[in-house]
Amino acid sequence: MSRVDRVVGLVRSLATYHLLPRRQRPLRALYGQLVSAGDLVFDVGAHVGNRTRALVALGCRVVAEEPQPAVAATLLTVARGWPGVTVVEAAVSNTPGRATLAVRERHPTVSTLAHEWRDARRDDADFGGVEWNDAVEVETTTLDALIARHGEPAFIKIDIEGGELAALAGLTRAVRVVSYEFLPQALTATAACADRLGALGPYRFNWALGESHVLASAEWLTADAFIDRLAATAPTRHGDVYARRHD
Repeated sequence: MSRVDRVVGLVRSLATYHLLPRRQRPLRALYGQLVSAGDLVFDVGAHVGNRTRALVALGCRVVAEEPQPAVAATLLTVARGWPGVTVVEAAVSNTPGRATLAVRERHPTVSTLAHEWRDARRDDADFGGVEWNDAVEVETTTLDALIARHGEPAFIKIDIEGGELAALAGLTRAVRVVSYEFLPQALTATAACADRLGALGPYRFNWALGESHVLASAEWLTADAFIDRLAATAPTRHGDVYARRHD
């Protein structure tokens, strides 16, 4: 493990996500459509806390899950003084226990439990030949276990580099809003996540491209219509899917 690589990666993340104020404004505008002050939110894959920061600004209570020890320690420092934030140093998956996290210290945002996803990204031009240079054993938990401990959230945000479907497999109730990351070259996994949510309850779907934090569709779509639309538009950038329970 290289201390220099780790420090470089953390400094880059802090600069990218906390020193560019323009990142917060659209994020808060989007989340303001999905949550209300006082809501409990799970930030799964919290990294250095930019999403947590936006949610706190909206008056939410946040349980922020981050498995990488150095990143979790940084998040604890960054979030010190933010009201209503609980940091959990664990990965969210389909079962509780222990698992091996593949780590890229200079790019900690791509650390992952999903080894097949990692292997597929090695040949992916969008990832620029990123190599994972370390592995660390981490604690795993499930969304159901977090709910049992902290209460049912109004919103679960998931960004865990290919582990989204495994995380959703550990959820057995239809919470109000769920978001998860998608990659244009992995839309089969995107559809599988939508199907999993559909098995839990009546959801409608939307998405935002890249870091725009602007919903792409004027209406919320059924899972089938959403996947058809996403495939037809052939996005070239990653983004976030938003699933809202249709009561």
